[in-house]
Amino acid sequence: MKTTSSGKSYAVSATNTKMSRRCFMGGAVTLAASTAGILSGFAAENQPQKNESIEIKKKIKIGIVGCGGRGHWITGFFQKHGGFEFVGVADYFEELANRTGEALGVDKARRFSGLSGYKKLLDCGIEALVIEDVPHFYPEQAKAAVEAGCHVYMAKPIAVDAPGCLTIEAAAKKATEKKRCFLVDFQIPRDPANIEVANRVREGALGPIAHIISYGNAGPYVDPPHGPTIEDRLGHQKWYSDIALSGDCMMLFDIHIVDGVTWMTGKRAISACGRSRICRPEPHGDRIDVCSVVYEYDDGTIWTHLLQSLKNNYDYTPLSASIFGMNATAHFGYWEKKVYVRGGEKHYVGNNSGGIYGEGVQCNVADFYKNITEGHFENTIAKRAVDSHLTGILGREAAARGRYMTMDELIKENVKREIDLTGLKA
Repeated sequence: MKTTSSGKSYAVSATNTKMSRRCFMGGAVTLAASTAGILSGFAAENQPQKNESIEIKKKIKIGIVGCGGRGHWITGFFQKHGGFEFVGVADYFEELANRTGEALGVDKARRFSGLSGYKKLLDCGIEALVIEDVPHFYPEQAKAAVEAGCHVYMAKPIAVDAPGCLTIEAAAKKATEKKRCFLVDFQIPRDPANIEVANRVREGALGPIAHIISYGNAGPYVDPPHGPTIEDRLGHQKWYSDIALSGDCMMLFDIHIVDGVTWMTGKRAISACGRSRICRPEPHGDRIDVCSVVYEYDDGTIWTHLLQSLKNNYDYTPLSASIFGMNATAHFGYWEKKVYVRGGEKHYVGNNSGGIYGEGVQCNVADFYKNITEGHFENTIAKRAVDSHLTGILGREAAARGRYMTMDELIKENVKREIDLTGLKA
């Protein structure tokens, strides 16, 4: 067990996965002693496994809450894997629950709708819950799933505020105690070229870290006028533009690279300052359009993150980051054609797979099954996800307030983003 300066511990995973060559276990290993400064406490992914077929030991009874675009899409990966059997579905909207239930061959009696549909789903004999709903509800759904004795596979963002992150942290810890798997679906740390960059950085390829720069660009989201209740915001991606529902662009989209940097460094930032603004015409939701944040780590290293949600022929690759050391520079990301360690004795140039979105999910689904059937419940990815989300929320809040803010302050405030459920179907 390695404890980082942020007080977070990342356990070394000792698993051996039978999966395709693009599937990598997300367990963490301690940093080589030669790596200096910021890298002294970080968590690394395991090495690639051999190209072996997946051994199906048993069928795991599974349910899904959230049957919209991504939720409906992701069920195909669980079906293709072969180790899962969908026995129930839930969505606020009855028509979506029926659409996905019909596609999966789920009995009509186990298709649930309304805000409490997931509770009924947890009572229908499932062993694992896939959470792909509106992020505002993730913490309560994950907590309930763990309390019901289920394994949890969840999308990002895991929460929209600090209290939600802490609820997820507690749920993941409880899952470990109850010998349950709790996996958060990130893709950047599953790409072979990104992993090679990470391994070289962790071997000291860059020397002491000077600073980090990362980018996000989500493009514009739909933002129609609000209706008489919040119900109309729960579908068709309309919730993207309400911070209390989505967590804002920092959590909804940029969290991929925020988590990527957290994965690389192994710890969360301790403070942030910045600015953000809404500049789209006639905004209805409170989602921001542009944001610039400067984070600071406990050793003084600074990290600049730039965000925008505009369509303006931008000239950088979204969801990418560069780590600038004293001896060399590392570059990685989500859609990068080239990732590399440039300079020094560990120079490397590689290519992203090009199919990271689907391939990452495929690897995570395989890991979910393997962890359940082989009894690996360290849940290190969930621990990292809490750190990356708290980092993103810290940046969002510091920029919105236009001032310096510490992580300790954010957590102490414990401000929950509330929504009005008046008129919604229970």
